[in-house]
Amino acid sequence: MATRDQLRELGLFDARAPRYTSYPPANHFNGQVSAETTADWLRAVPAGERVSLYVHIPYCRRLCWFCACRTQGTSTDRPLVPYLHQLKQELALIDATLPKDVVVSQIHLGGGTPTLLPPHMIRSLGKALRTFRPLADDLQFSVEIDPTEVDQARIDALADIGMTRASIGVQDFDPVVQDAIGRQQTFAQTRDVVNMLRAAGVKSLNMDILYGLPHQTRERMSQSVQSVLSLSPDRVALYGYAHVPWMAKRQVMIPADALPDSETRLDLFDLARDLFLADGYQEIGIDHYALPTDSLADAAKNGTMRRNFQGYTDDTANVLIGMGASAISRYPQGFAQNLSTSSQYATAVEGGQLATSRGHAMSADDMLRSDMIEQLMCQFKLDLPALSAKHGVSLAGLIDMTAPMRRRFADHLAITNNVIQLDQSARLIARLCAQEIDAYHMPEGRHSRAL
Repeated sequence: MATRDQLRELGLFDARAPRYTSYPPANHFNGQVSAETTADWLRAVPAGERVSLYVHIPYCRRLCWFCACRTQGTSTDRPLVPYLHQLKQELALIDATLPKDVVVSQIHLGGGTPTLLPPHMIRSLGKALRTFRPLADDLQFSVEIDPTEVDQARIDALADIGMTRASIGVQDFDPVVQDAIGRQQTFAQTRDVVNMLRAAGVKSLNMDILYGLPHQTRERMSQSVQSVLSLSPDRVALYGYAHVPWMAKRQVMIPADALPDSETRLDLFDLARDLFLADGYQEIGIDHYALPTDSLADAAKNGTMRRNFQGYTDDTANVLIGMGASAISRYPQGFAQNLSTSSQYATAVEGGQLATSRGHAMSADDMLRSDMIEQLMCQFKLDLPALSAKHGVSLAGLIDMTAPMRRRFADHLAITNNVIQLDQSARLIARLCAQEIDAYHMPEGRHSRAL
């Protein structure tokens, strides 16, 4: 593992870099991808292909200040009724274009707060999704759960439509930290919801926790992590808080002077990491931890783990169809993102049009670099001969392409038979390594901290 001085020399404590949940990052999407483009990509999905569905519910009862997701507040269920209707209209538009014999292998309800939907609306949406196309025998159906906005009736409804995995946002259990980020959520609320989910038959439980929040200290971080561990989640995402008020305006509510500096962030990360490892969790990628029995641990071990807008995943489908305002779809040909606001989205689908507003059509070079960056983020290595054979590019060209990365991180990688392997510092420097491959690299100030 690199020393603090080595990390400082690499610029880690000052660096900003994309999280590389896509390549190119979404801030490089453009208006050249249209509804017609998306329709062409849908028609081109091969017969019998496995596809994943993502449904974005943008509404929240409260707008947490730390969140950079596209959400909007509502104090009533009134906007949910037309929005559900619009989701079904979009599903019908996709149904008219997508080949009939594809198979749905994963469904994910995200947000926002999907558990704002009343039980009857959950069942209605679930029925539409489950009858859209044949379901894979190994279907995974995951739902993001807000413990402060869910009850037994909603959990029963989610179980009825086939939920197999639940993801709970924790962030931090300390009340001082919670007050500073506008998210009050007690341990007791979270524990009770976990018990309900387990009783409802949920086999896989994910939790998210953040480091780098205002007023976080080692003691507070330790207590929050140990509280999470007491609930025995199957996997945990340990994300660094991204303070990007130029993108997420609500983050101006966060007291910037109370944010820990980069070296303190590393202390908090190391502390949490050590606690997860001591409790039997395995390190997965740059920021996930999983029990050895979890499917993500298997995917990481056998080299099939992927990275997408939900972070690390064991979803191997080449097609991810996003539905709802601002949802992003991924096709072999590129990315397509829906109109961002619910009003714009409604106008499109109610007018009989797919809601695509922007995206990115992948060039051959994009596909190569995307593959390389995903290898770095998931496996911490680059197999140049395999990449050469897969993408039809010369090995010499790949050696030239990786030269800046190899020079900058020479002390932190090994090269054997043109396979580049990062050392034990990989989890800290993978994003910086990926940035050396990124042809769309932009000024660092527009990204979140690399640590």
